[in-house]
Amino acid sequence: MHPLNRNTIPANSYPERIIQFGEGNFLRAFADWMIHEMNKKAHFNSGVVVVQPIEQGLVKTLNEQDGLYTLYLNGIKNNTAISEHQIIDCIQRGINPYENYSSYLAIAENPDLRFVISNTTEAGIAYNSVDKLDDKPQSSFPGKLTALLYKRFQMFEGAKNKGLIIIPCELIDRNGDILKKIILQYATDWNLGGAFAAWINDNNIFCNTLVDRIVPGHPKNKMEAITKELGYHDKLVVEGEQFHLWVIEGPQSVRKEFPSDASSLNVVFTDDMEPYRTRKVRILNGAHTCLVPVGYLYGIDTVRESLEDDVVGSFLKDAIFNEICPTLDLPKKELEQFANDVLDRFRNPYLEHKLMSISLNSISKYKTRVLPSVLEYIKRKNELPKKILFSLASLIVFYRGSKNGETIKLADSQEVLSFFTEHWSKAKDNSYKTARAITGSVLSKQDFWGLDLNTLEGATELVSKYVHVIITKSMRVALEGFNTEQRNINV
Repeated sequence: MHPLNRNTIPANSYPERIIQFGEGNFLRAFADWMIHEMNKKAHFNSGVVVVQPIEQGLVKTLNEQDGLYTLYLNGIKNNTAISEHQIIDCIQRGINPYENYSSYLAIAENPDLRFVISNTTEAGIAYNSVDKLDDKPQSSFPGKLTALLYKRFQMFEGAKNKGLIIIPCELIDRNGDILKKIILQYATDWNLGGAFAAWINDNNIFCNTLVDRIVPGHPKNKMEAITKELGYHDKLVVEGEQFHLWVIEGPQSVRKEFPSDASSLNVVFTDDMEPYRTRKVRILNGAHTCLVPVGYLYGIDTVRESLEDDVVGSFLKDAIFNEICPTLDLPKKELEQFANDVLDRFRNPYLEHKLMSISLNSISKYKTRVLPSVLEYIKRKNELPKKILFSLASLIVFYRGSKNGETIKLADSQEVLSFFTEHWSKAKDNSYKTARAITGSVLSKQDFWGLDLNTLEGATELVSKYVHVIITKSMRVALEGFNTEQRNINV
């Protein structure tokens, strides 16, 4: 069986217009796939030069395969579970600047270069005061990029049309703004001159982005069957889900140069990405956080099984569509489409997403992902959101640390764990009085929530009732109570 490369598999070649910092699974299953699609469908005609951002990486393997690799997309597409694969051919070569720094800097001399894409982990966009222009290479990603941009500035004598469009994918807020700020700091530290700083400001575009696609990565345990199916050896097979979203905040000129519209890709260009970030955090991440204690105490282990269960699935859908979505400002149709996409992702039969694997630091997650929906719902509706407050009650019971006599392996800060251990250990019975005392203490913990939740009118009584019914009658009874017309639990 032959290896995958351009001698054994016919593949297209493209002019190098994109420099990509990062060769990992995410970029290859996300950005490179989109570039591949735009090359096929929108005549983007753009090849990628991959730069390995740290000393250890996959560039050697990538070059052995001439930049080719196989991408499997598995998940729900048009209401059908689909697994499909294709060879991605947009990457033309890779460079390891730790082994060949001169080749790295030479990329700057390419007059056709137009885009920079990166994913160097959340810690990658960081200032390192030790970096110097003469380093070969600089240790940080922003340091490397500054050196490249300065080389380009010198090569083309500050030409306005030789600036680049920079689209970072690191999962930090305002990633483009932060990257630009660090580059300008290096320009000052390294005495690169006011003209260079002005060129960075005026002739390069730094976009802020939000990226969304689950990428399980290299399917190591399935490679024997995959190799047999493909008929060739591929060391860089990567798996991703069908869903994808790329929100790019920047000028409309970027949209004109990045033809995602003509390729039917889910890329949103906007001058304000904050509503989209809020949508993702509240609906996708918030739904996860709401689900974990409810589904687990109900007796379910995975996200998919939770959606497939009539009772738990109904609870989660009601929470999303009737209590979370109404707190957001994007058009209702757009919110509902995103919510339905989220539910399809949760149902993905190719992923086994354990509830306990996403239970880490659930208290802080509730504060950032769910509590804003609680507060906004009260503000807009002048009433309490029963579903997502029920999930708070479930969280309080979850942090009791036991289910049907078995220990729950809680994962949180020692402060959080000690607090719940202390309060639950004082519970002498399952009376409403006990439930009310514990609930009041939890809601008053401003270190957890940023405010005393007991000040929300009616919240303490409602959450206490939910806690009481869960510990006395079971999660199953509590959830079935939500399916009544009153959408209440009587105790």
